[in-house]
Amino acid sequence: MTARYRDLLFTDAVREAQAALNGRAFGSAGASAPDRLGPDEAAFIASRESFYMATVSASGWPYVQHRGGPPGFVQALDPGRLAFVDLRGNRQYISLGNVAGDARAALFFMDYARQGRLKALARIEVVALEAEPALADALAPGPLREKAERLMILHLEAFDWNCNQHITPRWTEAELAPAIGKLHARIRELEARLAALGETP
Repeated sequence: MTARYRDLLFTDAVREAQAALNGRAFGSAGASAPDRLGPDEAAFIASRESFYMATVSASGWPYVQHRGGPPGFVQALDPGRLAFVDLRGNRQYISLGNVAGDARAALFFMDYARQGRLKALARIEVVALEAEPALADALAPGPLREKAERLMILHLEAFDWNCNQHITPRWTEAELAPAIGKLHARIRELEARLAALGETP
């Protein structure tokens, strides 16, 4: 866990709860600079097909939204910034409205197959597609570009690799395809053998 992550999230109330339940409170470095992503974090983020983003509404309620796309739709631009294309959805624009009043967001990047989880805190900057056309094309290539409504640049504050406890392994269709392909090939092979013996599969 980074010092910046502790500084932002381990408030006095959190530390009191830690002390009451753990017998001690986790330390805080104090006055730490924003975190910077390394190669492992950048590669993990770029390989995601989705992530979860929480923003805070003017009424004080948090709002969690799912963002998805092909691998590469969200990427690290540099060690301090992420970017993704905001694709057309249900047209409620709750996240967009929340960000207009409070740019802070919490992000969850999940890898269910490998039970990996990267949490991040960032401030969101909304950018028009025409302001960064090359970036928009890179993050939403081909037909996906027609569904893009805006760019969101996330200025990183902190991140933490969370433990893998209680993450139920799940696999996407693409991740299962190689194993399923082998099964189908084996079935075809066995069916061919049965046919050669004059037996019906």
